[in-house]
Amino acid sequence: MSQNNVAIVVDSTSTIPEGIVREYGIHVIPLTLVWGNDTYLDGVEMSAGDFYDRLRDDPVFPSTTQPSVAEFEELYKSIGSSASDILVITLSGELSGTLNSAVQAKSLITETNIEIIDTRTMSMAAGYVALAAARQAKSGGSLEECANAARAANDNVGVLVTLDSLEYLHRGGRIGGARKLLGGALNIKPILTVEDGIVQDAGKVRTRRKALKHLIDSVVEAVAGKEGIRLAGLHASSPDDAAYVLEECNKAVGAVETLLTELSPVVGAHVGPGGVGIAWSFD
Repeated sequence: MSQNNVAIVVDSTSTIPEGIVREYGIHVIPLTLVWGNDTYLDGVEMSAGDFYDRLRDDPVFPSTTQPSVAEFEELYKSIGSSASDILVITLSGELSGTLNSAVQAKSLITETNIEIIDTRTMSMAAGYVALAAARQAKSGGSLEECANAARAANDNVGVLVTLDSLEYLHRGGRIGGARKLLGGALNIKPILTVEDGIVQDAGKVRTRRKALKHLIDSVVEAVAGKEGIRLAGLHASSPDDAAYVLEECNKAVGAVETLLTELSPVVGAHVGPGGVGIAWSFD
């Protein structure tokens, strides 16, 4: 694990692969999955594979909750014993109370400098913001330099996801601007993005194949002419489709880095099995 003067904290919904988390010494604070009378720390106490298997069969629908103020306070104190500065990067404050918990906990800490950035996005789009800060931290950057790197990256990231069904997003209460798609034909495959901090409709098509093509075409258009393109294939128990989308996008744009990652259970609870997406960043 890298030892940096500035510690980078992300929440578990960023879905940064474990190897990259270790490489940069990133601290991950998990959200919680609540399933009936049981609770599970996101990505810690239940694997994504086990989660999606149960989600398909269990009539009880899971809910999710943000890390508590006390959990953030405990993490800040733990990090503060070895780092003087902490940069916290969260998913959109419109989608989760994680940001609010992070901010409240900051007010309880006096001996460590803490800065918090609301990415107003989610998944690896937020992950890429954190990685920009982590690269700066690893090279010896100050808290201000790391925060500036994160904010600059935040302007150059995006995410698109196609779902098999809007059922899970609707039941989880995160449907946002995609609400107008409810009640449509059963075979409609929605394409969603996160804009202005909330889930938004980015299109709809009638088949899975067309949905995957829509993802590819949209990403290629979004990063056309850009430098330093990074691509992340995202999936909810659909690795083959995500790998296909990632490969086709990479063929078209020549990314400097690609990765494939499974959406964490907390994100998967809203996306549902079969979700496929792609996140990107560029310099």
